[in-house]
Amino acid sequence: MRRIRLLMLAACVLLPLGAGAGWPAGSAIRHGPPAHLLGRAGRGTAQSTNWSGYAAYASGTSFTDVQGGWVQPAVSCSSRQKQYSSFWVGLDGYNSSSVEQIGTDSDCIGKRPSYYAWYEMYPAAPVTLSMTIQPGDSISAHVSVSGSTFTLTIADTTRGESFTTTQTLNGAALSSAEWVAEAPSSCSILFCKVLPLANFGSVNFSGYYTTGNGHSGSISDPAWNNDQIVMVTQSLLTKAQPSALSPDGSTFSVAWQHS
Repeated sequence: MRRIRLLMLAACVLLPLGAGAGWPAGSAIRHGPPAHLLGRAGRGTAQSTNWSGYAAYASGTSFTDVQGGWVQPAVSCSSRQKQYSSFWVGLDGYNSSSVEQIGTDSDCIGKRPSYYAWYEMYPAAPVTLSMTIQPGDSISAHVSVSGSTFTLTIADTTRGESFTTTQTLNGAALSSAEWVAEAPSSCSILFCKVLPLANFGSVNFSGYYTTGNGHSGSISDPAWNNDQIVMVTQSLLTKAQPSALSPDGSTFSVAWQHS
């Protein structure tokens, strides 16, 4: 755990101050590894101040493919406070300092809701996409790697729009696969701060699988460990709660509880 916290601190120290396309000017809002990860256990439960969902991992296993889908949730913007919620699939992050991920956001910019898609090769800056994303849209996402080349794809199957990019990253750990609802962080040169979690109600995830060491399976496949990750405040108040996995290990939901 001490190693993970040191990796998180190092990643935040190295972050640039500039914002990615579409982000508020003067900020560096990132979708990074889990902050303050507590209580990790194989096939158990973990707590984090910014992640809620599931992670698959196994000693000696290289994860090379992760895929899934969700229905874009509508966000409730009842105050003037800026709040954020992100939904994504990715490789790495649970046991490493990089995350290769693609997903969507449901944010509150004051009382105005904002919906969009993005990808991020953390710790590089996020890239916001020009796709149209609206509540109720069916989203599918896919991240795979061959050698040092990552292919990230996202599709809004409701609107018939899709985006694919290839990115090069040497030395990725490939030590985990994730399916996550996240409260993103605002990072400066010195530190990262988890932002208020927007009230997204609930988000339904389905069709999830991953590939490790050439074997493909669902989140609960016995070839690897899986942890359910509960998002909590610093005082351990639940912010977002994932449901149990479906019997085949491919479906779950995450419910918002607290900002």
